[in-house]
Amino acid sequence: MKKLILRVAVYVMMFIILFGGVGAFGYIRSNKEYWIPTRPTPVPALQAVSVPEHNPKKPTVAVLLSNPTTEVFDFMVPYELFAMTESYNVYAVAPDKELKTLSGGLDLMPHYSFDELDRLLGKSPDLIVIPAMPMVDEAKYKPIRQWIQKHADTKLLSICAGALNLADTGLLNGKEAATDWKSFEYGEVAKYPETNWRRDLRYVADGNIVSSAALTSGIDAVLYVISQQLGEPMAEKIAKEIHYPSYSFVKNPEIQPYHMDRTEVAYTLNRAFQWNVKSTGVLLYNGMDDGALTTIFDTYAASGTTKVHTVSDAKQPIVTKYHLNLVTRYNMSNAPKLDRMLVPGVEAETSAAEDIKQWHAKNNTVVPEFIHSGSADRFMFDAPLEDLAKQEDVQTAKYGIKRLEYRVTNLNFEGNPFSYEAFGIPILLTLAALLTAFYMDRRFIRKIRRGRHPSTISN
Repeated sequence: MKKLILRVAVYVMMFIILFGGVGAFGYIRSNKEYWIPTRPTPVPALQAVSVPEHNPKKPTVAVLLSNPTTEVFDFMVPYELFAMTESYNVYAVAPDKELKTLSGGLDLMPHYSFDELDRLLGKSPDLIVIPAMPMVDEAKYKPIRQWIQKHADTKLLSICAGALNLADTGLLNGKEAATDWKSFEYGEVAKYPETNWRRDLRYVADGNIVSSAALTSGIDAVLYVISQQLGEPMAEKIAKEIHYPSYSFVKNPEIQPYHMDRTEVAYTLNRAFQWNVKSTGVLLYNGMDDGALTTIFDTYAASGTTKVHTVSDAKQPIVTKYHLNLVTRYNMSNAPKLDRMLVPGVEAETSAAEDIKQWHAKNNTVVPEFIHSGSADRFMFDAPLEDLAKQEDVQTAKYGIKRLEYRVTNLNFEGNPFSYEAFGIPILLTLAALLTAFYMDRRFIRKIRRGRHPSTISN
């Protein structure tokens, strides 16, 4: 009986070491690279940051940036939507004026520090947008919490897991709120039992606070706020301009909650066992569309299959269509080896024409791809999600839709049904664990048994 237990223990141990150990290492590394992407090149000497002109007659929206990182969609898309109205002063604000990073590796400079914006306004901003921001480093995160608490009486809008950041301030105590579906599945909401968490709504309005569920639910919440402050026609206008197909949720945010399913398995295996990670460049150019850029990071980089690198030959920040200041990680001469070069934006072929010429002039052989070409009448995430299915597999793209909480069924996914690598490597590791355990069983455990046999006879 003892030998049987020992043999079982060896098989289990080998499985844990080879399958569990390799998988855990891969998952942690991949997750860290997405959420805390280390800048591989020095920050260039920046002469100036372009700041939108302040109009004291307009209400001010402050969209938060944190250290070490902020979720890219949660920051970029609300920023763009409010700016599109041309009825607000919209600023990227942070505890300080140092370079900030969005998930997936997009670097940018804030317009104002907290103190600078407070001095400029002489009062609270009219609206503070709170994206998902990791709270792993208390010393770096503390100023975020304190600034939100300082302006607790103003209008607050949390996007996705930004509701956890808002709950952390205590301002959601006794209130209803929404957050992303994974926060429910992973038990994150249990840390804040004094909040009445709603899983069946895309957004919740309670007093001066509006909170949204996962990612694209933030679009509904932003449009709801715009409809309340600027009127329904303005909200409808913005939705039409971005070709958002789910405006019905703005009027009725009720949904059937998401839960973990087989697409979650595909995502987890991609994170843990996708060893052939694609190296994809994204070309940054002045005047580029903020939302279109977001789709590259929150589709490819978020899938666990692709490492995205920003590329440009600009010596100063790239200024987007809505006045964000992006700082490139690589210039065209020192870019890492790339599998693809994506140029986002429906007008990229003309807007980035000079940058494309420079790319070719540097003898780069990777052909730029205009990922949004021909998609002028489609929502900005549609083409990248369909392309992800071709680059990787259908299950990965389906999880991309679910992660975004993008509730559509009309996308055309063509590609492998699932990732042969992400599913195949675990099978190979399991076989390796079984063979290793079998060898140890034959080589050592059975030897122990034979070695004891003579002493048993002599007795």
